Amino acid sequence: MILNSRILSSFCRFILLGLLLSTFSVSAAVQTVVKSRDYATGRERSSLNADWRFTRFTSNPDSLSYNTLKPWILPAANDFVSEAAHQRPSSPAPGANVSYVQADFDDEAWEKVTLPHDWAISGTFDAPGVDGGQGRLPINGVGWYRRTLSVDTGIINSGKSIFLDVDGAMAYAVVWLNGQLVGGWPYGYNSFRLDLTLFAKSGENTLAIRLDNELESSRWYPGAGLYRNIWLVTVNPVHVGQFGTYITTPAVSTQEATINIEIEVENKGNRISHVEVATEVYELDTVTRKATGEAVATFTAVTASVAGQTKQAVDGSVTIQSPKLWGPPPTQNPNEYVAITTLSINGTTVDAYESPFGIRSVTYDANTGVHINGEAVYIQGTCNHHGLGSLGAAFNTRAAERQIQMLQDMGNNALRTSHNPPAPEYLEIADRLGLLVMDEIFDTWNFAKVDNDFHRIFPQWREPDLRSFIRRDRNHPSIIAWSVGNELPEQSNSTGAATGKALQDIVHEEDPTRLVTLGMNNAKPSTALAEIIDIIGLNYQGEGKGNSWESTFPAFHNTFPDKMIWSTESASTVSSRGIYIFPVTHNKSAIVGGGAGEGGDPIANHVSSYDLYAPEWAASPDKVFEQQDRHPYVAGEFVWTGWDYIGEPTPYDNSSRSSYFGIIDLAGFKKDRFYLYQARWRPDLPMAHILPHWTWPADRVGKVTPVHVFTSGDEAELFVNGVSAGRQQKGEYDYRLRWDNVTYTPGSINVVAYKNGTKWSSASQVTAGPAASLNATADRTTISGDGYDLSFISIAVVDVNGILVPQAGNEITFSVSSGPGEIVSTDNGDPTDMTPFPSQSRKAFSGQALVIVKTEPGAKGEIIVEAKADGLTGGIIVLTAV
Repeated sequence: MILNSRILSSFCRFILLGLLLSTFSVSAAVQTVVKSRDYATGRERSSLNADWRFTRFTSNPDSLSYNTLKPWILPAANDFVSEAAHQRPSSPAPGANVSYVQADFDDEAWEKVTLPHDWAISGTFDAPGVDGGQGRLPINGVGWYRRTLSVDTGIINSGKSIFLDVDGAMAYAVVWLNGQLVGGWPYGYNSFRLDLTLFAKSGENTLAIRLDNELESSRWYPGAGLYRNIWLVTVNPVHVGQFGTYITTPAVSTQEATINIEIEVENKGNRISHVEVATEVYELDTVTRKATGEAVATFTAVTASVAGQTKQAVDGSVTIQSPKLWGPPPTQNPNEYVAITTLSINGTTVDAYESPFGIRSVTYDANTGVHINGEAVYIQGTCNHHGLGSLGAAFNTRAAERQIQMLQDMGNNALRTSHNPPAPEYLEIADRLGLLVMDEIFDTWNFAKVDNDFHRIFPQWREPDLRSFIRRDRNHPSIIAWSVGNELPEQSNSTGAATGKALQDIVHEEDPTRLVTLGMNNAKPSTALAEIIDIIGLNYQGEGKGNSWESTFPAFHNTFPDKMIWSTESASTVSSRGIYIFPVTHNKSAIVGGGAGEGGDPIANHVSSYDLYAPEWAASPDKVFEQQDRHPYVAGEFVWTGWDYIGEPTPYDNSSRSSYFGIIDLAGFKKDRFYLYQARWRPDLPMAHILPHWTWPADRVGKVTPVHVFTSGDEAELFVNGVSAGRQQKGEYDYRLRWDNVTYTPGSINVVAYKNGTKWSSASQVTAGPAASLNATADRTTISGDGYDLSFISIAVVDVNGILVPQAGNEITFSVSSGPGEIVSTDNGDPTDMTPFPSQSRKAFSGQALVIVKTEPGAKGEIIVEAKADGLTGGIIVLTAV
């Protein structure tokens, strides 16, 4: 390990938030809040999620604003700016006279909440001033959170540093401790740290946080509140700094790998300290997130002399023999390691810091795409907003894991964090499961998309937000590219080019190992931004927008023959699960609501699930697949979107609550096109899917009811009530098989798929009888009793033979009839359903509904969950809390 003489107070480059996460245990499915403490080093990290009081105001109750608070907030960015640091004003800070920050304020009437908390998600879909684009929920207002913070006398007397780490707060967060303004951070998606040391006292402290969410602050549902985890970190004055290591693997093979590390040593004391820095590497148990076995490599220790109130970097390099590489399944395994760094002074350990990482190489080729460890990996990705369905923006580890696992089952191997930094745990899940990630930070730069979005503070905050974002995330092996923007109004002018270059230069300074991209929906190859950016990212242009088949792939490839191209957004197909509208277009792709209003029902506000319909800028999956196959140099796609999300209910923005774009609906039920993607993305999986359902009212008998089949086979034969309707073979650009002249008669439709002439798979749809009962199934029947883990229980309305009744809309009532369980929310995936998410009564949509259950904190034992509907036999699920 080599001492680097750079003083990093203005150039703190190489960092990782995930390291802090590794000092406590997060299981594969559980979000824990237990305290972790290293008694040998004095580093302690504990959750501050419990015991908050909260209230929201729709008008400003305290006369504060970002503009008045800004001089005291800006110094929080000092570690992430390259120019002169911001100085905290010497004058008294605003807010000291606000009653909510005072210890003697009586907050008993405020709501008791546990973090992560989204104050809007439990509301009704009629919030004044909040349109369908933002989900109609009460996101706006000024929110105050308060809690007591106990600090041991020993911590104060020992001179330890005390930090508040906030993973995300929506938005314009400002923090007071004991009536004194500590600082804040305006961007609601970024993680940030504040130093509480000078404001803390022994015993009880009053922590107060103010948030300000304005109307027209986002194009989608942003959520509101302290919606991610919050931590208290105490360390000795000499410690590894925030996001304190940067690990790279510049040379990788199956025989050996070189690991480089840069460590930021911070000295918050007033005297010089001679610090011995030592690091060992272990294999990481991906379930416990702990080191396992013996050290597989040891960096040479070095002593650094770190002056008081400064930071200094230490570099090191080591070689590992026969490394276990990180790579995406199914052809590779997502192995991980952890580097444990210890700081010692005069033989006494003063800090220990854990840095999870993966050993892997990433290269980018203009003709063959992304290569992981030398293997070309075609990007089969989806775009994903940060919301978690009926849970809102409040982050939950299990809910995020469930979303990613379902996408992975479809064949998804990549995620785009559209259009903002994700929760830290989201990337940890991607690391563990082996997903590739395009990590994205901004949706807007200098010009607005909506009146109060990030453009208002972009000029002053773009650098600290970007640097802190990169430093937090760059040790994650899952990340293969950084995205600095999306569909920017200035993408085709000189302002956009200058801004793009400035942002890309910052990324290259912070992480020279990965390339930079952004989503361009209008920029042409002749624009300066396209010339500047590392990876050409195209939104919808590649497949040709709407009815156009004019692809921009060739023009970009010819102009930039050495640059990789991928679709940063593709498809934007819209559909309502289980809804089929006739007649069906004969085209491969059609604009919803186009000729004769095809594909859409503007009365019921639903879109046909034949999955051939899209808005005027978008296309069906079939059209996207064809354009990809015609242009094989394209590295892959990120489909808009993997899951439905609250807000942006195109094409029915004026009437619905949530999107129609998802391959999986808001409740987690698969739409038909899930199987279209699975057929393409998992060609070795024997599968067939047939649509539509075969339960129609009497007035449909004898009418043309097209039957479509999605299969990974290459041909299939359809049988209607046992009679063959013909055998079809896929052509070169066929991705579904269509029998468009079938007429409906009750009974069954059945398909037998073949591959290379051999029977491959089969599927059927059977006419259902009247609804008779509720069938309940849970994704997991054993869950942790920590109060965070969740069980997602699906309810299907079925007939006496257990066949789904596909048009059933029965009112279902849910309850926990016994045991230490609690219903968190319900949903059915219907974008038009305005029933509040906490409601324990909900209609089925296309025969299905969902209830989410958690345990009481610290609970163990059996939990019985019941679903009831008038005239039907109820459904029961038994859960076990452990």
